[in-house]
Amino acid sequence: MNFQVTVLKILLSYPDGFARMAELKRDMAILATSGRDWAERTKSLAARVPNLDIFSQELVERMNGGWRITEKGRAFLNFMETRPMAAPVETEVAAPEQPKPMKRNCLPSKQAG
Repeated sequence: MNFQVTVLKILLSYPDGFARMAELKRDMAILATSGRDWAERTKSLAARVPNLDIFSQELVERMNGGWRITEKGRAFLNFMETRPMAAPVETEVAAPEQPKPMKRNCLPSKQAG
């Protein structure tokens, strides 16, 4: 079972996205013992984003004795779940690549004969 994906999914299940630590621990224990399907699902989702860090990426915030999923966290989880399994994505945002200048045709010119 992947801890970070599980936290995102648990918090998403609460109406306001906030759960106290006791609630999180209870829900984690239930999911941890629910069978292989959950463990495989969370590991599969986590494999899509190998550098996932829910706190430093501001997907979850600590507050008032519990944790709350942020709007960024909701959007990220939605993206992660709808993304095809093909290739993992980097969670760092890279600057867009600058277009490369077009090369001119380097063929020798025809000489009049």
